[in-house]
Amino acid sequence: VSQQLKEEIRRGFAGLEDPLAGLLDMLESSSDWKGKGHSLGYYITTELQLWIKEHPAVQQSGIKLEKLQARVLRILAQCPANLLDPLISIYQLHTADRNYLLGHVSHLYHKGDYKEAAILSIKLKLQPDQDVEKMCTPLLLQDKTNLVEDYVGEYPELQSKLLQILDTWCEPGFNIRDITSQYQGLSRYKPEKFNRKMLSKLVFRLLDRFNVDPALCPNVINQRHLRTLNYLFYKRFVEKTMTQENWTDHVQSTVGENRWLQGHLIQLLISYCDLNTAARWAQRCNLPKEMLPYGVADELQKLQIQERVEDASKADNYEESKKKDYYQLPIPRANIHFLQTWEETLQCWEKVLQPGQVVGIDMEWRPSFGMVGKPRVSLLQMALKDEVFLLDLPRLLEQAEAEGEKEKLPHFIQMLYSDVAITKLGYGMSGDLSSLAATWSALKDMNKQAQSVVDLLTVDKQKVDVLSPEQRYEDREFRQPEKGLSLLVQHVLGKPLDKTEQLSNWEKRPLREEQILYAASDAYCLLEIYEKLCKDPASFGLSSDLTGSLVGKPSIKPRAKKQLNKQEVPSPSGQQCKGSKKETSCPPAPISPKEFSVVCDNMLQGLGRYLRCLGVDVRMLENDDDHRRAAEIARQEGRVILTSGLPYQTLQSQVAEGRCFSVNCSEKAKEQALQVLKHFNVQVSLADIFSRCQ
Repeated sequence: VSQQLKEEIRRGFAGLEDPLAGLLDMLESSSDWKGKGHSLGYYITTELQLWIKEHPAVQQSGIKLEKLQARVLRILAQCPANLLDPLISIYQLHTADRNYLLGHVSHLYHKGDYKEAAILSIKLKLQPDQDVEKMCTPLLLQDKTNLVEDYVGEYPELQSKLLQILDTWCEPGFNIRDITSQYQGLSRYKPEKFNRKMLSKLVFRLLDRFNVDPALCPNVINQRHLRTLNYLFYKRFVEKTMTQENWTDHVQSTVGENRWLQGHLIQLLISYCDLNTAARWAQRCNLPKEMLPYGVADELQKLQIQERVEDASKADNYEESKKKDYYQLPIPRANIHFLQTWEETLQCWEKVLQPGQVVGIDMEWRPSFGMVGKPRVSLLQMALKDEVFLLDLPRLLEQAEAEGEKEKLPHFIQMLYSDVAITKLGYGMSGDLSSLAATWSALKDMNKQAQSVVDLLTVDKQKVDVLSPEQRYEDREFRQPEKGLSLLVQHVLGKPLDKTEQLSNWEKRPLREEQILYAASDAYCLLEIYEKLCKDPASFGLSSDLTGSLVGKPSIKPRAKKQLNKQEVPSPSGQQCKGSKKETSCPPAPISPKEFSVVCDNMLQGLGRYLRCLGVDVRMLENDDDHRRAAEIARQEGRVILTSGLPYQTLQSQVAEGRCFSVNCSEKAKEQALQVLKHFNVQVSLADIFSRCQ
């Protein structure tokens, strides 16, 4: 708003005997503020709000103020939302008689202005004195769920009350028409949006948003569990894609001690299996006989106490046929390490965080089956050529929190993903990284920071050109068609993955042997696929520059990368800069050693002394200095950091791009110095040599 208009408005106030009444006169006769956007009425109102602070004497009280409040309430019912707060403040509506305000809101409600009544109640904080069911029901019928959330937003008691009401509407015998019939003439009523499914979704959203105990909503929770139960039966008996043990785990954790769900389980078992199986589960759940259908109760009496063991030869034959049909891990079982303590993980990090390493990475989490919240990663698998490490993340996280070092593990994961010298293989890596971020907030920007990742999902997108599964597996009509990674493994390695453990309960400990083998295979097969595709990309219909087309950031356009060799080091920009003859594409302008100032990390003191002899301005960290001290000095004195190995990842993020350089530690000081001078285009003359020496 122009300064001129503001001054004109203020002069107008100063000339009025009663500016507060004057504003109402104007608003009552005005029509311009009924549209959208900021109107003249809005500017005048907000300017008066500021002006009053400078002229407190114009404030009214007693009968005069009450009359003004009665007038302003009539305006509030029809004015734009952006006028509510300034008008409430100017006319001190928070000090008005509460019963009078409640009466006014009630009047709006009975006129059918449900939205306006709710908004005014929120602004005046009247909710504790209102009936939450009465206020929210018409809003739900009009599909104004966001307003309902705001209405209970600051009142935990009302949140619980609303959730209990919504849950009763989801009772199996409840007729939703009993509610809708009370609001026959409701304007903007959306009956198609008001049903059990919508209510159930809303309940879960509110439980999640307000962090309320789900036990308050037994009907909605039970219905969701029942849908999970139906889904598990479909996976086991129709799709036939779950093992018996895996299915049993999930059924047990879904049903728990809930008698209502146990009853449904027995009915489903009668439909999908037989009376004997139903009786076994009845025995396992310790169900009273009066709850059981007649046939099941009869079968239960015939059952022996101990469970029959499955025929051993049948099990052996099954295992043998599995080996024939599915991809098998080519490394011994002893080389799969299940790590549950920080000490155990150190050997893993030592091997994984080696420059030039290629690592197959996968993650598992307990299937959520549509429950509240994001699933947390339960297992992180990392495969190297000769061994696989399985990290028990919940246990490691628990240990780290107990020791007050919960950032320790995310720090290592961050180093792995951001290290340009290590190739990370995954399948659908973007989804895995999102789950990691949900497990640890410290990893939320991982997708952006990840470097040198190969997402083999892009191979699928490039249409791997191979035989169809039907040509290879004529005798497998009974099996579900392969998809995802399993299909890629089948195409490239000849046999699919056995995915029967995919929907396992990955949080349950100890893991079953089948789960351990499945998890290790999922990560290890990535190494074999990558190796085979790199050797012969053309036979799979891929471009010969496979690395160039695949390596990059997850779900971002890939960029080329070459493996590190002895003379390649990660440069400040995260690309490779070579210490060999190949020049960088656009070298920086040449500078003299006098213009070049560096700080050397404490493992590079030999390099520091050598550069100093050539006339470079060098500062060196002491042996007991923390690596981060280098970043402080670099920022304060405008120096370039020279470092090596793991500290490079930490330090490069703390200074501007191009101000941190990683040196190859295995080289001698002279080679290291040549590398640095070449990279920063430092031209040394005879006069520079020993120019800094006493």
